[in-house]
Amino acid sequence: MPVINFSYEYFNQVLGREITKDQLIDMLPMIGSDIEHYDDELVKVEFFPNRPDHYSVEGITRTVKGFLKMEEGLPDYTVSKSGISMTVDSELQEIRPYTVCCIVEGISLDENSLKGLMEFQENLHWVLGRDRKKVAIGIHNLDVLKPPFTYMAAKPDEYSFIALETSNKMTLQEILDDHKKGTKYAHLLDKFDKYPLIIDSEYNILSMPPIINGELTKLTENTVNVLIDVTGTDERAVNYALNIIACSFAETGGSIKSMDVIYNNRTVETPDLTPKKMYVNLVNARKILGIELSAADVVDTLHCVRLGAEKESNDKIAVLIPAYRIDILHEVDIIENIAIGYCIRKIKAELPEIATVAYPDISKTFENRVREIMIGMGFYEVMSLMLTSEKQHYVNMRLDEDDHVMVAQPISQDRTMIRKSLLNGLMEFLEDNKHEELPQKIFEVGDVAYIDSNTETGTVIKKKIACTVTHSNANFTEIKSITDSFVSNLGLKMKLETSNHPSFIKGRCAAFKGIYENIEGNEDNTKGSVKGFFGEINPEVITNFELEYPVIAFEIEFND
Repeated sequence: MPVINFSYEYFNQVLGREITKDQLIDMLPMIGSDIEHYDDELVKVEFFPNRPDHYSVEGITRTVKGFLKMEEGLPDYTVSKSGISMTVDSELQEIRPYTVCCIVEGISLDENSLKGLMEFQENLHWVLGRDRKKVAIGIHNLDVLKPPFTYMAAKPDEYSFIALETSNKMTLQEILDDHKKGTKYAHLLDKFDKYPLIIDSEYNILSMPPIINGELTKLTENTVNVLIDVTGTDERAVNYALNIIACSFAETGGSIKSMDVIYNNRTVETPDLTPKKMYVNLVNARKILGIELSAADVVDTLHCVRLGAEKESNDKIAVLIPAYRIDILHEVDIIENIAIGYCIRKIKAELPEIATVAYPDISKTFENRVREIMIGMGFYEVMSLMLTSEKQHYVNMRLDEDDHVMVAQPISQDRTMIRKSLLNGLMEFLEDNKHEELPQKIFEVGDVAYIDSNTETGTVIKKKIACTVTHSNANFTEIKSITDSFVSNLGLKMKLETSNHPSFIKGRCAAFKGIYENIEGNEDNTKGSVKGFFGEINPEVITNFELEYPVIAFEIEFND
């Protein structure tokens, strides 16, 4: 998780008043941070990935102002029109299709704020951008540029510019081959014939997203007006990133001005800082928190955490969520913020009124045994999110889309459903690590969800294990041996069945059941313990995940 370093002096400078070191150290954990280290001059704090708006001192002070009653409720950020546009080349549709941008005027930078801004930018790259794959951010000195701007697709040797922290012009291909940032992120562009480029009306090059900015627009302590561009593959994520950065600048007096982003078939004005409206039920808040709160109390606590709140009825509060808050998706998230505003420390812990004796969870004991077997066979365990997307789960795996659990308010386009299989997550992991040495042998034990109208929630959770192996000679014989060894170590006998799973090569895939044998050695088919399939992954699936070597896999579901 990102760690933020700052001095007490700089914090108080941004806050606009002085609080003591002890006051700050006492307050930071109450707003959701973990203090890594502090001394008489500096503090190092860690925030969870769900609060990227806290990755800058400006974002932290915005929340602290609410706790100190300096400023409460929804922050008011005025956005005026700049009259400046960014035209998007239609050729970028398959490369890096989305961009959002804005102008911020009247900023003030010094050594501390410059350093903090660079760290802020890189932390957002990691959390929102998946190390620049999904989101890349550029912040430029506007005063050396001539609007309007163009976001274009350029041939590798057609343009050259002086990249950040260099002194000689380099072509786009030379940057990918020789610049330290180019070699680090070249894999994001190496499959394309053209590369993204942002230029002004006089063909000055601002940046080569998502690789490097130009030296021409480098920020200094004399910079007053900036252009912020955010490019990426996920429109929702690039908008969130722009909102977070723009609002951070506004906290120190910057004036936000919108820009028109002109696509082939639409024009979008960014940033859009319109707050989102949600509701919280007072009865639900009392039940979850275990404290008696009036409607007025809830409104006050939400104002403390910089949310807008207004009593709509005796048991219903309307809540306005600022555009930089990406973490509030459900009523429960608002109730969590009520607890933070109330002060979690003031909520007293209570012992349950029943006495119990602890013992190991049988299902967890079985999971640990499964993990030990896989690790013993030389596999590395990975853990991925239960959320995925229809594209990754169905299209990339050559599966027909069927009934599945969808996310009502997804935070991004690649987290729109709950998985029914573990395989696509393992394939994504291989894709992200395709530059590492081979062979790669990974597995995951995790939950999947199916639609089931007979249950209270309409869904049922099942436990699965899946593994993948990739190297130049991976084949059916190898995965059959791995599967047989795994099933045997569970004390079961593998009974094979025919299968034509779409994700696997036809004729190189098999289904199976793991069944018990009784003492006399006769098979007892009524006690099937596991079922699954294994084989060689279809080349089309391998290509969909941009892999270059054969992949073999198995997936097994455990019965209740």
